[in-house]
Amino acid sequence: MKVIILAAGMGKRLGLGIPKPLVKIYRDKTILDHQLYSLQKIVNFNDILLVIGYKGELIQKKYPFLNYVYNYDYKETNTAKSLLIGLESLENNDDVLWLNGDVVFDPEIMSLIEKNKGENLVAVNIDENVGSEEVKYTLTPDGYIKEISKNVRNPLGEAVGINQVNKENLPILIESLRECQNQDYFEKGIEKSIRKGVKFKPLCIGDKFCVEVDFKEDLKKAREWAKKYYEGQ
Repeated sequence: MKVIILAAGMGKRLGLGIPKPLVKIYRDKTILDHQLYSLQKIVNFNDILLVIGYKGELIQKKYPFLNYVYNYDYKETNTAKSLLIGLESLENNDDVLWLNGDVVFDPEIMSLIEKNKGENLVAVNIDENVGSEEVKYTLTPDGYIKEISKNVRNPLGEAVGINQVNKENLPILIESLRECQNQDYFEKGIEKSIRKGVKFKPLCIGDKFCVEVDFKEDLKKAREWAKKYYEGQ
């Protein structure tokens, strides 16, 4: 398996002036530190690729042992194009796990991923009161992802920003991402792939913690959880 971390964005809503993977959540631990700690349960560091853009050199300097590719158009593009750049940079045809570079999550979610090798997955929670800024989802009658975007009506919950595609369906996802507009999120590529016959299974994370750090209140939640998590180890 390969892992792509999308870390090209400017983090304007958080407004800290650094790439969000470098934001500290517990003492000197950054969001990326925590992601790497979690990901090492299922992959080696040489299987991890970061798509960087905004002040990407700061990430490279702190983590010189990781693999990188640049989204030079990070100011004009969104996560669909960043993911496309990452996928097109992979040399081997393999299953791919990808996640946003601002997600803070319980490492046990990686154990759930490990139990679903070879599946197309969208990690989700169940919350009918999910906020307007969150990516939401609905399901088909047979239990697969039907819709996934910020604009879904009557959602079942939130898609938390951790996803997997198997190597068989990787070409369809790449084709779908190429069809996306510059400002589309990668979820548009998932929706296009679904319309082409790819089935994505919802991976419910239950009560396991997961938050995308978009706003300062998200960062506060992440820091409160990280403090409890690391001090409980």
